[in-house]
Amino acid sequence: MFLWFIATAILTVWFVFRDPGFDYRLLIVGSVLPLADGVTGGAAVLHTLAFSLVLLGAVVLVTVGRRPARKLLLGLPIGTLLHLVFDGAWADSDLFWWPLGGWGFDDAVLPEVGRSWWSVALDLVGAAILAWVWRASALSDRAARHRFWRDGRLFSAQPS
Repeated sequence: MFLWFIATAILTVWFVFRDPGFDYRLLIVGSVLPLADGVTGGAAVLHTLAFSLVLLGAVVLVTVGRRPARKLLLGLPIGTLLHLVFDGAWADSDLFWWPLGGWGFDDAVLPEVGRSWWSVALDLVGAAILAWVWRASALSDRAARHRFWRDGRLFSAQPS
């Protein structure tokens, strides 16, 4: 299940910032990054608020005085934070607020796995949203796709 996270992150950032210059590439990476917790067999550090906040702090500290780099890199922690929101990771308070409740993860289940068939339904919704993004960003046009790969911009014109 990753289309849901990509789609909701793109849609949320577009509605909140309405910035035609926003680079969506690292936002997309950040929106699916917590899924890498699956490698360990369950939800862990990447599904915690602490991880996203440390990542945000690191981006801010590393990019002091380098505004273009900051604007690019901020997509990564924004994506991880939006993953937590649209994953419902906050419903497991021990995991979400780690390490405030202790250092262990107590075999926390990935929220994506815990939803069973609902994950498929959410991914179908994500696919529909991404189809709208594709159309609204005119990504069927080769020049628009090249622009996206080059600078990460979507929605150069007002989406319909």
